[in-house]
Amino acid sequence: MPASSTKDRTLHAPEQVAVIDRFLRPQAVGMPLIRLGDFGDGGYLVPEDLRGIAACYSPGVSEQATFEMDLAKRGIRSFMADASVEKPPLDVPGADFVPKFLGPRDEGDTMSLLRWVEDTDPAPGEDLILQMDIEGAEYATLAAAPRELLRRFRMIVIEWHHLPSVLTKPRFQNPALAAVEKLKDDFVTVHLHANNVSGSVEIEGEEIPRVVEATLLRRDRIGEMRPVEAKELPHPLDCRHNPRRPWLSLPQRWLGADG
Repeated sequence: MPASSTKDRTLHAPEQVAVIDRFLRPQAVGMPLIRLGDFGDGGYLVPEDLRGIAACYSPGVSEQATFEMDLAKRGIRSFMADASVEKPPLDVPGADFVPKFLGPRDEGDTMSLLRWVEDTDPAPGEDLILQMDIEGAEYATLAAAPRELLRRFRMIVIEWHHLPSVLTKPRFQNPALAAVEKLKDDFVTVHLHANNVSGSVEIEGEEIPRVVEATLLRRDRIGEMRPVEAKELPHPLDCRHNPRRPWLSLPQRWLGADG
């Protein structure tokens, strides 16, 4: 067992786990992936389908803004939010920053995705991109967002947290399933990358990463698709978050054909 691994319980509610597994399974869609942001933490792979995107909404700034900087170089402005910092670490041209967290409702220093977009929307009706790293609040935040709003996002680049708990514990699984149910009819996972800093947990003989980076693409941008196989990952543009630690593999349950 890898040093980063610990053991956990068995899968909870297998039929619900299967819904989450199917959504996490990446699909090749005949579109090249490019890297936006640093070669390390803060960089993500996205389909080369950025033309016509009006803006990026990026909650969870922390100490990284290279993704937004690369979008600015392509003429895409960013709206950034994080109550844990006073300002973004980089002066991104055209960016707007608000010191608030993103969550399922508007209260205190937290705002909903709906309120944020309604208050700032630079081009109503045009496509957007969402880049979200909010330390586990992503599930409730997305589950609370109207489906019509989520469809505005051509791409969603997201870090899914607490995945071993999502697969084994009802209090984590229920909000995760609600988010997946909100997304699965309109979005397809087109890239998946395990964070090798966070480690993994062994569940029923498989190592489940605690955190993965996922890129979702709206279905209307996709023609043919096929399941990504284990031999195709990591992608040549993927990078280890900690270069001193080994790659963290994805479990077979999230690779290849369903079943």
